[in-house]
Amino acid sequence: MKDKKYILGIETSCDDTSIAIIEKGNPNKVLTHITAGQEDSLRVWGGVVPEIAARNHLDKILPLLKASFEDIKLSPKDIDLIAVTSSPGLLGPLLTGVNAAKTLSLKFETPILPVHHLYAHLEAIHLTETISYPYLGLLVSGGHSLFYSVANSKDFEILGGTIDDASGEAFDKGGKLLGLGYPAGHIIDKLAKFGDPSKFEFPIGLKSSGNSQLSFSGLKTALRNFLESHPEILAKKPTQYLDKEEGSKEFYDVCASYQNAIISALMLKLRYAIKSFNEKYLSSAPPIIVVGGGVACNSHLRATLSNKYKNSFFVAPEYCSDNGAMIANYGAMNFDSKIDFPECLSLDARSRVDRGKD
Repeated sequence: MKDKKYILGIETSCDDTSIAIIEKGNPNKVLTHITAGQEDSLRVWGGVVPEIAARNHLDKILPLLKASFEDIKLSPKDIDLIAVTSSPGLLGPLLTGVNAAKTLSLKFETPILPVHHLYAHLEAIHLTETISYPYLGLLVSGGHSLFYSVANSKDFEILGGTIDDASGEAFDKGGKLLGLGYPAGHIIDKLAKFGDPSKFEFPIGLKSSGNSQLSFSGLKTALRNFLESHPEILAKKPTQYLDKEEGSKEFYDVCASYQNAIISALMLKLRYAIKSFNEKYLSSAPPIIVVGGGVACNSHLRATLSNKYKNSFFVAPEYCSDNGAMIANYGAMNFDSKIDFPECLSLDARSRVDRGKD
């Protein structure tokens, strides 16, 4: 039996085609990690078009697999486990990754582990940090905003989340309204640094609900109505998104105020999630908080949450967006739950999962 075990991670849940190979260990070691995005088509269409995304995955997945193996001079027969995102996500893109995993499994009789990629987002913290269980997970991305109680790498329980739009969608759709293109979350983050976050007041959804439920649809509507009432502000937006001398101060204030409303909502609802978490574990001590997903890169969220909760940890930026490394890492952490060949060939993808304890 060989000493080293290699795990291949395949991620195709939305628009990023991402492949990684890691060496199982303590900690797991990322040997190669390659991602191809679809930014050009996103800008043209103003968002993800599932059919186009699926076709782009088909074009990219084989070259990425080939490049990954060549990068570290391994071959597919050296892989001990294929970890692949099977849920949740867009069905067409998911099936591209799952079918690629099953093809490799059929040829080399390699076991497969289907991965819930939201769990993998949070568990990616173990790639760079030493974190003990249980922890409170905050998953914030373009498609999801959820609070999790994480007892171990297999036991995730939802404490609360959005009833409509996700925080990342609020950033990106807000950026579109501001004329900043798509995706625009990172651009708003940059421009907000030049503005006053208290200049304009935008609503926090479900502010008085007394629980950890979130809502961002009303915030987007409020921004649209504000911009329609103040066309002069929108007319003075910058073009380079970096030079504060290029746009009006009011435009930066809008970006800062809008971003502040999103982060304030997350911080408010985090308090209720902490309460639920502590009740579950009969504790009064501040829990470990792990933040993952694309919005975890937001500088205002990182600064605000870190200042208030010292026992908080953020997934490294390179592992925040959808990526193969987090999938391979989750596979390594749950290696014993693999589905052996040929049973794994019956694996299918699910676009949605039931809310609650999956």
